Amino acid sequence: MAITPGGSLNSVPAPQQVALTTNYIDFRGGTTGWEQQYLPDLMEKEAEVFGNRTIGGFLSQVGAEEPMSSDQVVWSEQGRLHKSYTGTVSTAATSRVTVANDIDGSSGFTAAAHGLRIGDTILVSSATKTAVCYVSAHVSSTIVTALPYKFENLNDAGFSDSDACTVLVFGSEYSKGTTGASATTADSNQGTGNVVQPTFTSFSNKPIIIKDVYGVSGSDASAIGWVEVSNEDGTGGYLWYLKAESETRMRFADQLEMSMLESVEGDVGTGTGNSQVDTILNTSTATAFGTMGLWEAVSTRGNASSGITGGGSDLAEFDAIIAEFDKQGAIEENMVFVNRATSLAIDDMLASMNSYGAGGTSYGVFSNSESMALNLGFAGFRRGSYDFYKSDMRYLNDKSTRGGINDRDTVNAIRGCFIPAGVTSVYDQMLGKNLKRPFLHVRYRASQTESRYMKTWITGSVGAATSDLDAMLVHYLSERCLVTQGANNFMLLN
Repeated sequence: MAITPGGSLNSVPAPQQVALTTNYIDFRGGTTGWEQQYLPDLMEKEAEVFGNRTIGGFLSQVGAEEPMSSDQVVWSEQGRLHKSYTGTVSTAATSRVTVANDIDGSSGFTAAAHGLRIGDTILVSSATKTAVCYVSAHVSSTIVTALPYKFENLNDAGFSDSDACTVLVFGSEYSKGTTGASATTADSNQGTGNVVQPTFTSFSNKPIIIKDVYGVSGSDASAIGWVEVSNEDGTGGYLWYLKAESETRMRFADQLEMSMLESVEGDVGTGTGNSQVDTILNTSTATAFGTMGLWEAVSTRGNASSGITGGGSDLAEFDAIIAEFDKQGAIEENMVFVNRATSLAIDDMLASMNSYGAGGTSYGVFSNSESMALNLGFAGFRRGSYDFYKSDMRYLNDKSTRGGINDRDTVNAIRGCFIPAGVTSVYDQMLGKNLKRPFLHVRYRASQTESRYMKTWITGSVGAATSDLDAMLVHYLSERCLVTQGANNFMLLN
């Protein structure tokens, strides 16, 4: 791809300062000829008017990359250790409580699944009252009799029929000389063996194939326009068509990361549009298409907050986020990737905690003086028992990426994400054992003979000929998916 001469410039700069027949300036007649007074001033170096244009690097900071050899990755996450449920007081006069869901909202309980055993001591709590109770019987597979210790029945304790309640098993109590904690054979609603099995939840994701291609004709490849360039990936020099190739490579690398953030799982055959996509991407309409990216994983399995937007209530909203983390894994170290507005709101929130300097200008760095440059930004802070490390996420600010989308759709804008640091223990279905892995990691298809992490190959007749096409085509391909483990510990700012 040659440079199109502009104005009186019809020569091609050489990669080195060497006098060649192709790099002289030929001024012909007319107003652009020899009679013009000044020669053009050619500025060889390309101006970097957009700064660092790449948005990649987010996943490399918080996750890892691992190969996989199948069309699907399946992992299991541990359930909670303690038994806690939500339900209703079915009949307060007879102290009957219906168990509907576990504390995280999972339903479909049977006698062997809900884990409330005869002899358990429990807390039954509604919006305004809490009673210590004893599980004396199983009325059905989902209804138990919870006799209060201090009152005759739940009605006497202040509960009413249909009161929403939370049930927590905190211990048990048995009389002297009894057998072990086992169900009688007559109690068919108790479940087999009266054993509480540990619960776990399985999740899966499938990789998607991402492609791109760059091409240059043989003629343009033989008439390269040389301009001094420098790229974000460290390449530089006097290039033109190879610069275009390197930009294609950088754009593809960014798209690999954006795909892991923005992709969603398609709904199979539920409408005209998604049915057509399903037909294009799959030979069977029963197969899911798409892949679950970070935003969708946190939206469906994690937490979301619309707070921290700037204002006097930001600290209270931040404390509400911490309170939600307390209900989950209570992971102490968290990375906070946010857009510019949210980053400034957090800075202002922290700065408001220190107003002891003249006019409130002592915050930012310790031992500030009037002659020092004031640091108004915060990279990390501690609140309660949690450490937060804040970083601006260029992808959420850049107008040509998610930043532009957020400007258009402010209702569904994504302003940032809290991501737990460290690793989590999960059961890998493929390896059949527990593994320690980062909460976020990318799985890509690979085998001993083929790696689809970021595959590149060249076709055409330019250079090493592979076909009779008078061009050079550079192909890019990757097959990958994102594994978001412990999404309940993430917080999406929307």
